[in-house]
Amino acid sequence: MQLISGFIDTYLRLNAQETEIFQAEIAQFEPTQQEVVMQIVTSWMEEGIQQGLQQGLQQGELKVIQRQLTRRIGDITPELQERVQGLSLTQLEDLAEALLDFSTEADLVTWLQQQQ
Repeated sequence: MQLISGFIDTYLRLNAQETEIFQAEIAQFEPTQQEVVMQIVTSWMEEGIQQGLQQGLQQGELKVIQRQLTRRIGDITPELQERVQGLSLTQLEDLAEALLDFSTEADLVTWLQQQQ
């Protein structure tokens, strides 16, 4: 089973749509059958874990930045909050450093404009 799983894992990667279909099919199995199938499917789980970790990092960074912005320049408009939430992890990391020099909301607006 591991040999077949390794072959599939290497040569037959699922795209996003195929992964959704696969997960829907597994959800219909009995719990004992689900365990057997999931033991075989290693990389698909690893990809899901990696995506979850990435999202968790981004959400954590965003939460800290929102608190720092509020403390540094006060409450920001919902529009600006939405723009900050749309930033990538790298951009959030850059913002975390840049906001140390902010004194007004205008500084944030200027920084966001430079990111486009």
